Amino acid sequence: MRPKIAYRRAGHGPSVLLIHGVGGDSRSWDRIAESLQGRHDVVAMDLRGHGESDLIAGPVDAHDLARDALQVLDEAGIRTCAVAGFSLGGTVAQALALDHPERVDKLALIGSVAGRTPQEQAKARERIRFLEEHGTAALVEGNRERWFTDAFRRDHADVVEQRVAQVKACDGPSYLHAFRVFATADFADRLHEIRVPTLVVTGEHDLAATGRMARLMGERIRDAEVHVLPNLRHSVLIEATATITELLTTFLESGARSTGQVPAPSLSAHAR
Repeated sequence: MRPKIAYRRAGHGPSVLLIHGVGGDSRSWDRIAESLQGRHDVVAMDLRGHGESDLIAGPVDAHDLARDALQVLDEAGIRTCAVAGFSLGGTVAQALALDHPERVDKLALIGSVAGRTPQEQAKARERIRFLEEHGTAALVEGNRERWFTDAFRRDHADVVEQRVAQVKACDGPSYLHAFRVFATADFADRLHEIRVPTLVVTGEHDLAATGRMARLMGERIRDAEVHVLPNLRHSVLIEATATITELLTTFLESGARSTGQVPAPSLSAHAR
């Protein structure tokens, strides 16, 4: 029996599927989706275990979550579309593009992981163990600094606390299963199979989705452009909404690129 996978849809034009990160839901994209809806059919899904979708009942992998995304496309009657994923959503987007390439015509990977070093793999396993032993709330308490810059935490404490509260409210087992996927899935060795225009964006000081990883994706995906946003950490959808919206809009509305070259890191200023 297929799980219930909830999604929201608005707008008209070429379709784009938006996939959020661990502990978020379709609302994570609200401000960006509002900007896209004037010229795009925007579908924002709730990953399994999040939002209005069914809980995660047992271990899953990125391919399972990609099948959930495929289910959304089928239910929405979308044959092919652009897919944008943030954090875990970027991993799911990679899996969807690799498992079902005929359904993806453009790919945007934001704060997404690939090619962890052995040291980074060990740190990810440590975070899984901490989550297993201490629970979601304890893990999230230490994430403010991982997610947001010092200035943003100082000037927008209410926004930061809303994000922390959202994650703490997640179903514990579902969060653990989803976090395991984020912390262990890695498609670095298959990135060369992706044959569609790809946008790669991350924060300069993102400890999970590092600038090195972004550049690796740009090197291995034939038709990719890479932007490493100065000073930012992981939560670029929140802290750099305007910049992400601009990059994503330009990418979605541009023609196919054929140079395969990786541009220099973006120097555009971040904006909320």
